[in-house]
Formats: sequence, C-alpha cells, structure tokens
Amino acid sequence: MNEFCLVTTTTDDQAHARALAAQIVQARLAACVQVEAIESFYEWQGRQEAAREWRLSIKTREPLYAELERFIRAHHHYDTPEVLCLPITAGSADYLAWVRAQSTPPLQA
Repeated sequence: MNEFCLVTTTTDDQAHARALAAQIVQARLAACVQVEAIESFYEWQGRQEAAREWRLSIKTREPLYAELERFIRAHHHYDTPEVLCLPITAGSADYLAWVRAQSTPPLQA
C-alpha cells in the first residue's frame, strides 16, 4: 500500500465542483483539491456524448480513500460518478509531509 494517492472525480457544474472541493478539504479528507475545466467524450446509455466537465484532482492519503469515496458519492449528483484512485509512488518529501499533515482528520491527529 502507498501512503499517498491522487483521487479524481468529475462534475458538470463549476459551482458544484468548487463546493465539493471546499467540503473535502474542510473535512480534512485531502490536503488539496485542484479544479480544472475539461472536455469529456464517452458513451452513455448507448449514445456518444461530449460534455464540458470540471475535474477535481484530490491529493490525499491512501488510508482515507474509502471514506473519501463515500463522501464523494454522498455529495455528488451523478448517478455513476467517476472516482478513481491513483497511487503516488514518489514526490517531494516536504510536499508529502504537508499532504500528510493536512489530510489527517482531527480524531486521528
């Protein structure tokens, strides 16, 4: 198991993306969430789709993934939200120490 991971999700509304990002950081489920505009191409319910979306790149610790996924599902308005967890295998020691400190919920501090 890696200690750190990058979790991604998308939404179709910038205000929702910003609110979700703020809620995740406030809950200390992540140290940082970046929100960026993207264009997605996919098939959904038998139709080709293209949509402007907002991607949330969530920097956190792997032990928080299950709780973070539950949080995203509870606060997301998509029927099937994207929730992907990518391991971080290396990074700046100072930055990863900051991620560790910022993504430790108060009960675990």
